[in-house]
Amino acid sequence: MTSYTASQLLPLSGIQHFIFCRRQWALIHVERQWQENALTAEGRILHRRADDPFFTEKRKDVVIARAVPVSSYNLGLTGICDVVEFTMAESATSSNGVKLPGREETYLAAPVEYKRGKPKHNHSDEAQLCAQAMCLEDMLLTTIPQAYLYYGQTRRRVTVELTLELRELVTKMSAEMHTYFKRGYTPRVKISKACRSCSMADLCLPMLEEKETASAYIRRQLEAEIR
Repeated sequence: MTSYTASQLLPLSGIQHFIFCRRQWALIHVERQWQENALTAEGRILHRRADDPFFTEKRKDVVIARAVPVSSYNLGLTGICDVVEFTMAESATSSNGVKLPGREETYLAAPVEYKRGKPKHNHSDEAQLCAQAMCLEDMLLTTIPQAYLYYGQTRRRVTVELTLELRELVTKMSAEMHTYFKRGYTPRVKISKACRSCSMADLCLPMLEEKETASAYIRRQLEAEIR
């Protein structure tokens, strides 16, 4: 497995963008462009409610940590977990248990990711959550079998089993993201229904790209101004 350096780490949240649309990911993470719409604004507000850095609380046998920074040099990813729940293990010798500073008990870790809307069909939310868990596993030297997604629209918490297939998807997407980033590559448009709700539509110009490349469009505009 490839090992990355600190300067090579890519934003973990990019996996969701990458699965949704590789061009969207490249516009954001390669070309450094971003445009917010109502959907992304709602998501940002929802995360603001969850993210309270350095704050922890204990509810019975569960220690809740918010805005937890995570990274993996194996995946080459770094990011922030909205919430990580540490549930007291039934046995102090649990193989997946971890020790927390200032606490004698052994705990089992599980990230919780907050999302606006409702569950998607493309597994992008699950992949992002799994990437968080895999980062935590590398950092805590443990195994995390399941994690949780909370959706603002349905107000429901969904359990996500971190299967081998999901882990392989995360590994594959991470490797592809690094390849694109190293090349500085932005894919051409592939128009789909997702374009209608994409926050990058005005920058991506999918309908225009279908007819001509962005470079050709810019060249044509410059030539028109010179005339």
